[in-house]
Amino acid sequence: MVAHSRVAIVGAGAVGASLAYALMFKNVCSEILIVDINPDIVRAQVLDLADAACISHTTIRGATAEEAGQADIIVISAGAKQKDGEPRTKLIERNYRVLKNIIGGMQPIRPDAVMLMVANPVDILTHIARNLSGLPHNQVIGSGTYLDSTRLRVLLGEVFDVNPQSVNAFVLGEHGDSQMIAWDSATIGGQPLQTFPEWETMDREAIGKAVSGKAMEIIRLKGATFYGIGACAADLVHTIVLNKKCVHPVSVFVEKYGVTLSMPAKIGWEGVQQVYDVPLGKEEEEQLLESAEALREIQELY
Repeated sequence: MVAHSRVAIVGAGAVGASLAYALMFKNVCSEILIVDINPDIVRAQVLDLADAACISHTTIRGATAEEAGQADIIVISAGAKQKDGEPRTKLIERNYRVLKNIIGGMQPIRPDAVMLMVANPVDILTHIARNLSGLPHNQVIGSGTYLDSTRLRVLLGEVFDVNPQSVNAFVLGEHGDSQMIAWDSATIGGQPLQTFPEWETMDREAIGKAVSGKAMEIIRLKGATFYGIGACAADLVHTIVLNKKCVHPVSVFVEKYGVTLSMPAKIGWEGVQQVYDVPLGKEEEEQLLESAEALREIQELY
């Protein structure tokens, strides 16, 4: 247990509850605060999670937005869900209003807090959250393509018959339609994937579609995704609390591109401590620039 490691989770739905559940068993937080506009769902989640607390040393309770603003780490999973046929711009506008209310209710936010955005579209909302909160760029990050990269490593682990944790590969750019895979820099044991015999027969386009389309497949089958993103967000909180300096692909403002998108970043107490420039082939660099430009068009509106 780390002292002064209070984490606030704003949004008590399935994602927020999954995050709280995963985080409880890491036993690194002194306290987890659950915040939501609906007091009944807060009470329900706290009561349910408390039943699991018998094998955890983490205190969990409901809290106000003002209390959340004084937490060491503020995770925002609350957000409007996209309606059938709703244009992306309308969804962003609705989520902008949601974020404005959430962050306004937390003011004044402690100046050394780290804010982690989990709601979608995560790159746009991370950009908006930084502007609304007034926190430095490095202290406002989004879950970005962390989950996408995890899905990629699992698939590559199956193709190359290795543990996914031994695969070093990233999905970069937008968490969404324009995301791209950095194939040229992907390695296993320091050896480029292109040097393995499996590379010649591997259907890279199919893998890309499987990675980007997995969320929609889960949503089609059961209505929502929450375990994977909950686990990834809990791991990011764990990394921040313990100053682990792990490198993960997260949404962060990248000066080179002038927008908020996912790049590998070293994460610790201050949030993002360093952003890494991944070696890319010419075609990959063009894809990343296209992703950055697509995000810029929207981010400049906010």
